[in-house]
Amino acid sequence: MYEEPYRWVEAVGNRRQYLDDQFKQGSPVVALTYEGGILLTTVSKGTPKLYEIYDRLALGGMGHPTDLEKLRFSLLEMAHVEGFNRSPADVTGSRLVKYGIAPVIKQAFEEVYKAPFIVRILVAELGLKPEKDALLTINYDGTFEETTGCAVLAAAPAIQTKMLAYLKEQQPVTLSLEQALNLALRGWAIGSMAQQQAEADQETEAKSAATGVGSSAPAIPSNDTLIAHVRGLAGERTIECAVLERQAPGTSKYRSLKQAELSQLLPKVLQSVVAD
Repeated sequence: MYEEPYRWVEAVGNRRQYLDDQFKQGSPVVALTYEGGILLTTVSKGTPKLYEIYDRLALGGMGHPTDLEKLRFSLLEMAHVEGFNRSPADVTGSRLVKYGIAPVIKQAFEEVYKAPFIVRILVAELGLKPEKDALLTINYDGTFEETTGCAVLAAAPAIQTKMLAYLKEQQPVTLSLEQALNLALRGWAIGSMAQQQAEADQETEAKSAATGVGSSAPAIPSNDTLIAHVRGLAGERTIECAVLERQAPGTSKYRSLKQAELSQLLPKVLQSVVAD
């Protein structure tokens, strides 16, 4: 019956609703450029969400771990084949996304008889110069966006918009790695708290509709409140950070931040959590 156009549109609509529900418990991912390169951060639970893809490419993801692994290996294979057949300089995030995984994700999403990829992906590309840095985000339907400065993955588009607005408002022209990490964690907290608020609003939706009173948009929490939110969840999760460093020796610019370095860079209230 899906051959009928309106049935196919209905099936795609149902698929979007199903996929949106799958991300409600996901952890946001934040990518920020700083004076030395690009920082990726999340507060993960379970399997890691940040990976190296190629010399100057890193990946962050949210969604089903199996789907994320499948697409990560596809990116790894494409990058190395491209680097072998052409040259490492030709391996770019833009090529891998536009001609690699975005079409694959789009096809899986539109073939309503098959299972879609339950995943949202962020690809960070370190340029030779700061103005050449690129951040690409891919949604579960294969649509993608390329930007600079900051990018996020979140449970819903409204939350993603809120996180980006906060980061752009707070982000100065240049950031040290320590400042970038602090801002990235506050941006993550904005997304995490917005997810919690959305779930609470959903539970009281019927009551609000009955009374005719909608929930008002909460004010932006203070920096201390945002960091306290991260600390409240850090006991059961892991603060995961990785950087692409422009001045790093060798061809690989990717580096995962270890506990000792994190404890030096994190706000004081979080240092004991990492040290433990």
